[in-house]
Amino acid sequence: MESSQRGALALVRLVAACIILIGLMDAGMYLTQYLTPIFAQTHHLQSSQSPAPLNILRLVLDAIPLIVGIAILVKAKAVAEWLADMIE
Repeated sequence: MESSQRGALALVRLVAACIILIGLMDAGMYLTQYLTPIFAQTHHLQSSQSPAPLNILRLVLDAIPLIVGIAILVKAKAVAEWLADMIE
């Protein structure tokens, strides 16, 4: 494997990992926002808000970067070869 291909593969893996992290953080923040009032009620803490219903469409849309990042990570070698060809 040439150095340009190794560099491209490392870049593709880094980008895929960052996209996965963004998807996890986005979906996790939404779930945390949803679950916080529920935990406050179960632990007998004062909560000024009633828990909002979980929006499945929002959760699916927030998980799209996670799915795309996993797909890029699976096809990293093919994407890296394509990128190395573009660089040369």
